[in-house]
Amino acid sequence: MMTNETAACKIEHHAMMFAFLAKHAIERCGENGKAAILKGMTVYGNERGARMAANALARDDELTTMTNQAYGEWKPDYDGQMEFGQLRTEPTLQTYIAKCAWCDAWKKHNITEYGKYYCVNVDNAVYQGFRSDFVCTPTATSLSWGGERCEFDWGHPLSPREVSELAEKKRKLGTSCMRDFNFHTAHLKHTLSRVLIEMLGADGEETVRMAIDDFRSTFGEEYLKALENVDAKEF
Repeated sequence: MMTNETAACKIEHHAMMFAFLAKHAIERCGENGKAAILKGMTVYGNERGARMAANALARDDELTTMTNQAYGEWKPDYDGQMEFGQLRTEPTLQTYIAKCAWCDAWKKHNITEYGKYYCVNVDNAVYQGFRSDFVCTPTATSLSWGGERCEFDWGHPLSPREVSELAEKKRKLGTSCMRDFNFHTAHLKHTLSRVLIEMLGADGEETVRMAIDDFRSTFGEEYLKALENVDAKEF
């Protein structure tokens, strides 16, 4: 039990907030629930991408595939939790994820059948929020849907010069544009709840209530209170 310290959400909390919302939306509303959760994830991803773009523009950086890769807003909870990298940089950048903390969380809690909907469009939604004419295309079945690894084509190359610039940009930025998972989990809860209620009405309200109850019973009241301390104006 936490005392006076603020609870610190990790990727597991973020993954499970989504999974609980998806579970109750789909169980209550079937295909309409699925459509609402996927719409919510598109809105959420667009908001994340727009925030990344604002950070880049504030530092006088152009919105390119290279800067998109540089201005990521999160990092793994610990070394070895994720395994990801580049497959190639030309003629288009292609990347992979071979070990995923979100998938591990859903597997741990036996909820992958609902958690997997997180993966349908989030990467593309973030990319298009960053710049509306960009498209990120999955090129393999994702881990959460039974694939061996997630693979993505980002539609534009990284030149050898940009590869060097990306490494230097990441070094300079460090964690300055990253957010902790109290922020990310609060953002996810806020945006998905809004969209679910807009699209599903009273069923959406009940979906959110039940998901929050599940989150509370799984992790404890202190983790919900930690989300309340995040300023929604920053989303």
